[in-house]
Formats: sequence, structure tokens, C-alpha cells
Amino acid sequence: MSATTNPFPNDPDRGAIWTMLVQRDIDAFIGQDWAMVEGDFVAEGFLGIDAKASENPDTWRIGFPSLQVYRDEWLRQSAATAATKFAEDARLAIYRATNLLHIDVTGDIAVAHKKFDGSIAKADGTKDVLNWQTLYFCRKAGGHWKLTGFIGYMPFPMGRRAG
Repeated sequence: MSATTNPFPNDPDRGAIWTMLVQRDIDAFIGQDWAMVEGDFVAEGFLGIDAKASENPDTWRIGFPSLQVYRDEWLRQSAATAATKFAEDARLAIYRATNLLHIDVTGDIAVAHKKFDGSIAKADGTKDVLNWQTLYFCRKAGGHWKLTGFIGYMPFPMGRRAG
């Protein structure tokens, strides 16, 4: 199966969440097109937690207290990616690094476990390493899955420390 193929063709809920969090998110990010994903969010009460690459939840902070704050950071990162000269197709490399196979759905709520584990070759011979995971909180609203918040930038994998 291709990295760009939705792995949930026979599961409408998981398929829709995968399309939202992988296909549409990557295409919008590469295209610097927030309008493409803006409708995927519930703005009221949106909350994004930044785990700061730490396994210790005591160090996690409210990084995105509103959708507007998250949007601004998303756009900043998207512009930085667009300004980078890559030695390969960045879109396909992000797909290759992305794993969204674990989506827990209970009624009209879901938690999607999105993992990044890969890299993108840069024209200067270095690489951008994609290595973190995010838990996305979703709710079905008006018949469509929407994002209500997330805990992001967690280490992947977690539990590296012994004991």
C-alpha cells in the first residue's frame, strides 16, 4: 500500500479522520493553505498542549491556548518548510514519515495517534528529521469529524528510559 493511500477504505469514521489528519493536513501544509484545513477545527474551546519532546507530563505546557495561536504557528512552520530547498519531494517524504493507523473511536468522539518517524533529504546534504507523535482529540459535529485539540510534540517512541 502506498504511503498516500488511506488505510481505512471500509471504515468511514477512521477513513474520514485519516483524510483530515494526513491527506488534507499534508497537502495544506505543503501548499501553505490554511483555508484548506480551517474547517477541520472546532475553534471554541480549542486547546493544544506542547509536550516539548518530554515524556514527563509535568513539563508539558499550553502551547496553543486558541485556534488562532495554533494557526499562526502552523503557518510559520509551513512557510519555513516552503523556503527550504529539499533534495526530494517534501510532500511524499512527509507521507512516508507519517503513521496514523491507531484511531480510537467511541460514538462521536475519537483519539487519533499520529506518529512521525522519518526524514526529508535537503539539497545541502543534510536532512530534516521528523520524529514525534501527537494525540489528536476529535468530535463528530454536523456529521463531520473535527479537531477539538491535541497533545503534540511528544517523543516517539515514548518509554525509552528504563525503569
